[in-house]
Amino acid sequence: MMSLKYAIIGCGRISPNHIAAAIENNLEIVAICDIVESKMDETIAKFNLPDSVKKYKNYKEMVKVEKLELIAICTESGKHGKIALDCIESGSNLIIEKPIALSLEEADSIINKSREKNVKVCACHQNRFNKSVQKIREAVEEKRFGRLLHGTAHIRWNRGEDYYKQAPWRGTWEQDGGALMNQCIHNIDLLRWMMGDEITEVVGMTDNLIHKFIDAEDLGMALIKFSNGSYGLIEGTNNVYPRNLEETLYIFGENGTVKAGGKSVNIIEEWMFADQLDNPDEVKEKFHENPPTVYGFGHNPLYADVIDAIKNDRDPYITAVDGRRALELVLAIYKSSAEGKSVKLPLEKCSTMDFKGRF
Repeated sequence: MMSLKYAIIGCGRISPNHIAAAIENNLEIVAICDIVESKMDETIAKFNLPDSVKKYKNYKEMVKVEKLELIAICTESGKHGKIALDCIESGSNLIIEKPIALSLEEADSIINKSREKNVKVCACHQNRFNKSVQKIREAVEEKRFGRLLHGTAHIRWNRGEDYYKQAPWRGTWEQDGGALMNQCIHNIDLLRWMMGDEITEVVGMTDNLIHKFIDAEDLGMALIKFSNGSYGLIEGTNNVYPRNLEETLYIFGENGTVKAGGKSVNIIEEWMFADQLDNPDEVKEKFHENPPTVYGFGHNPLYADVIDAIKNDRDPYITAVDGRRALELVLAIYKSSAEGKSVKLPLEKCSTMDFKGRF
């Protein structure tokens, strides 16, 4: 079968992971787009892309001229929603970097319009494809934990002023949000997914303790009550001195305890089940990965899945609805903290812009 025609919008920090995955999965890279031409030139040189790859500064022109079957959106977070809607209108399938949008209204528009146009939209929460995470998910689906009791997500990272100076949109309510929305949303997504997805109530606290040069939070804590009666805890920060410490996910059930850690939840550190169906040491060894960065190895299998979803007309493994769920939980934490009370889910309307000026 012919390879799909592919383009990327945004040639920033995360784009190399997408280009590498596109190449690995034999996509035909037709075009790249960025408002800064030098970034496109750097991308072409880094990956030795062929002369046939076209450069566009305006994505609207690109989708009008090119017949694209798959587009990756890797711009500032605040632009994801508008760009996605325009690309869906052109008939293209999408991979949207996290978060899927910064408002629930835009996320809902993406979901509804993609259904209307019958295109596939994948929210890029690539850590779901980690070997460790897949093994934990298998145990959840096989009900090895018994009754789920509680789960915790800890993101203990460091982001200094230099990081924010690299891209002035970071840390702004208009284009990003804070630590929870940017650095922590992957693990927040995993916690919600593992614990049953449906949430009834969220209590959150956020603050900006030492990052006075950004608008949003550098610390977030939350308590979650899931519809199945289990609970969740989130601790997210980019204040940890002097560098990233860990990202961990714990799942506690009446018949099982699991801990995943490492740079991006790539290592199973605890594996204990009452059924004793497998050897914990063997599981830890087999489902261990050591990626060079916090981005992990998930982009390649995510791309493979989306390509298969397009060719076989099925939903991607990670859908736009999944992306909305992760976004909703972060926004619920923001809302609870701002209002000083618990927030009931589901939320219909909420945006990062609702919290402009908080700190």
